[in-house]
Amino acid sequence: MVKISKEAALEYHESGRPGKIEVKPTKAYRTQTDLSLAYSPGVAYPCLEIQQDPDSAYKYTDKGNLVAVISNGTAVLGLGDIGAVSGKPVMEGKGLLFKIYGGIDVFDIEVDEKDPEKFCEAIERIAPTFGGINLEDIKAPECFYIEERLKKNLNIPVMHDDQHGTAIISAAGLKNALEVNGKDISKVRIVVNGAGAAAISCTKLYVALGAKRENIVMLDSKGVITSDRPNLTEQKKYFATDRCNIHTLEEAVKDADVFVGLSKGNVLTQDMVRSMAKDPIVFALANPVPEISYEDAMESRPDVLMATGRSDYPNQINNVIGFPYIFRGALDVNATAINEEMKMAAVLAIADLAKQPVPDVVNDVYKVNNLTFGPSYFIPKPVDPRLITEVSAAVAKAAMDSGVARKHITDWNSYKNQLRQLLGQETKLTQKLYDTARNHPQRVVFAEAVHPTMLKAAVQAKAEGICSPILLGNDETIEKLAKSLDLNIDGIEIVNLRHPREQERRERYAHILTQKRQRDGYTFQEANDKMFERNYFGMMMVETGEADAFITGLYTKYSNTIKVANEVIGIRPEYKHFGTMHIINSAKGTLYLADTLINQDPQAEELVDIAKLSANAVRFFNETPNIAMISHSNFGSDTSVGSQKVRDAVKILQETCPELAVEGEMQIGFALDKELRDEMYPFNHLKGLDVNTLIFPNLTSARSSYKMLQMLDSNVEIIGPVQIGLNKPIHFTDFGSSVRDIVNITAVAVIDAYVEKVKNEVKSK
Repeated sequence: MVKISKEAALEYHESGRPGKIEVKPTKAYRTQTDLSLAYSPGVAYPCLEIQQDPDSAYKYTDKGNLVAVISNGTAVLGLGDIGAVSGKPVMEGKGLLFKIYGGIDVFDIEVDEKDPEKFCEAIERIAPTFGGINLEDIKAPECFYIEERLKKNLNIPVMHDDQHGTAIISAAGLKNALEVNGKDISKVRIVVNGAGAAAISCTKLYVALGAKRENIVMLDSKGVITSDRPNLTEQKKYFATDRCNIHTLEEAVKDADVFVGLSKGNVLTQDMVRSMAKDPIVFALANPVPEISYEDAMESRPDVLMATGRSDYPNQINNVIGFPYIFRGALDVNATAINEEMKMAAVLAIADLAKQPVPDVVNDVYKVNNLTFGPSYFIPKPVDPRLITEVSAAVAKAAMDSGVARKHITDWNSYKNQLRQLLGQETKLTQKLYDTARNHPQRVVFAEAVHPTMLKAAVQAKAEGICSPILLGNDETIEKLAKSLDLNIDGIEIVNLRHPREQERRERYAHILTQKRQRDGYTFQEANDKMFERNYFGMMMVETGEADAFITGLYTKYSNTIKVANEVIGIRPEYKHFGTMHIINSAKGTLYLADTLINQDPQAEELVDIAKLSANAVRFFNETPNIAMISHSNFGSDTSVGSQKVRDAVKILQETCPELAVEGEMQIGFALDKELRDEMYPFNHLKGLDVNTLIFPNLTSARSSYKMLQMLDSNVEIIGPVQIGLNKPIHFTDFGSSVRDIVNITAVAVIDAYVEKVKNEVKSK
């Protein structure tokens, strides 16, 4: 676990703008008209609509995406009653987690009031502002009363996360842990060390899952809670055991199947763990020091199934797995409550997710290759991008089924797509790419299948239904790698291009290439030797129609790959050059950048081809190209060779392609700011248009631009490089490409191949 110093923590919260959250406008505000719509007089109209129909507040305001994180500071983390304002950093932090994981806006509200009645009165009066209320860090037993009263009196979701968040995650973990060790929840003996809000709520949810109250022993600071103990609260009385002969944790845990700690550190010893039943489950959830360390528990006996609240050990019980998505689902159906059905739906969705194949992004974050359901992984990781779709959808559906939803979802696929877009996991463009590719899957050759990233991408592309992969490489090596990565490659074709059984095909390809390039000095022997190289062999598969598309470049030198593509595939006859583009998806829209890989220092003629090819590619993605030719100067303000070549290219394009919206040379700031561009240069051919295509004067500027965007903003989605100009679908990956990057390119390659087939069919008629 990373050691955090006081100095570092204070510096983090103080540096720059103090605190961790801010409020940002979501509507235009730069003009007088904007301000008149936002406030007076325009704001009166939604006010009157809401007066007529209060539920329309969800339509005209942020109410439907706004949660209040509310505390009185009486039970802040492990610090206790430190006061309302002292707890504000925690509430801001909770707001941060709501936003980054669930896309939910938060106002943190610290109420300086310990009296439960007065506290509730304050909350009830401000409740109309919010679509939901998250109660936080309120001590027991007052928290039970506060939550129940607010749930009764308010018609929006209310949840005390300290209770229910922990309960939901631990219940999902317990369900799966019992499945791993093959035990029946109705028969297991459970010891719960702790009797606070979280412990009570957890244990109630275990009962809802099937645990028997008579098999549960709960302890507080005084020891085992027995039925003969006087002055028990209602909550403790519910779990008081009739086993009045046990009093200590040591006595309670003997022969128990499950230990759940929600108390303090280092109270469970190795000897106590050894005294438990076969295949014991230990949830040591005290933070930052668990009831027993992971190392001590595993050392005590090898059959322990262990979970903690810490991120540096397997199976972390982390509330962030639950609350952003529970509220997300509740808000999206304008729910009036978070009820037991919705909590249970979250439990089951979280539990089920741990049994599914783990996305590569999760493995990358945790530096592992093969997270699979079992003793070391029975709870999803907080970074799992599927949590927002699976848990939120399950909660929303449960709200609808249980009758607390005011809004109904009918298209669940569309809803999940919206959630992915919300967190930037996918955009409309990527969704369209994947959907189109799924409708027209093609045979795609993956050149570097012996590389873990390429192999994972091929398997994922098959799982996504976008292609039939063909893996190039030694079959034994690929199979061994797949096994080590826990990848299922059943049904995937492997072509060992260097094996003697491929001799006939190598020779056939060599004859074809020799004939094609005989005027370039090619001999059959030379061509045959080249067929032992994966790029030559793989591209020949596409050239001959034995495959539809080809993916390469993960660790191959670009110069070599470009040379091979020119020799084997060739450039479209109407062009003399080819290139690549990168697609940038950001909050401000989609941009197409070229050339980002092939042409180092293109001259005017090359820039013309790149611009025309880019225009075709942009149309391929169903957009109208508005092209800016980028330079360091604006419209002749500099006479250097570098700016002159761009000016020459623009002149040629405007004369030969008058239908094309293209202008330059211009600086990138003027290209992307149409108001500034049109004011300073009213004669420009792009007047009134938003530029979506940027043609750079050289490779350095193009690559630097998209790489800088990539490094500065993790929310920016970059697809590419997308090949433009070759005769057939040969596509390149970038050095350091992720699995998702390669799958994205695969989807583009599949669509490219499909379009190519349609064109050829039209020509043949």
